[in-house]
Amino acid sequence: MAIANLHESRNWYTLRKNELSIEITKLQSQKTLAAYSQADNSAIKAKDEEEIRKFYQALYDSDEEYQGKYKDYTQIPDFEAEMDKITAKYNDELAELTAWETAIDAQITTDSAEMEEVNAYLNSIKSMLSSNIQEDFKFGQS
Repeated sequence: MAIANLHESRNWYTLRKNELSIEITKLQSQKTLAAYSQADNSAIKAKDEEEIRKFYQALYDSDEEYQGKYKDYTQIPDFEAEMDKITAKYNDELAELTAWETAIDAQITTDSAEMEEVNAYLNSIKSMLSSNIQEDFKFGQS
């Protein structure tokens, strides 16, 4: 009976180990996605900033009043306001992505710790099985 219980426990822990492996793999994929999303966020921010620079450069180049009043297009007051809007927008998105990645890291750490426990239990069960089987073969031999 004890051997049957040990086999059942071993099967359950093996199943849990496989579930954890799958979950960790999925989480690592999500972490990769989060990293790509952060890179995309930075690329889109740079593109939007470049478009604003081009717009204000063209505005500056086409208006003699701006040329007389400002040294270059970056001194136009609306330019700074537009750049600040873009920075704020993308910093908020980056903060969300970073929080997501941090949560994923925490879950990976938790699952990895549980995986170590499961492995320890499996090793213990295998040892008990081996010991019980040896005891069964010695039973009645004196």
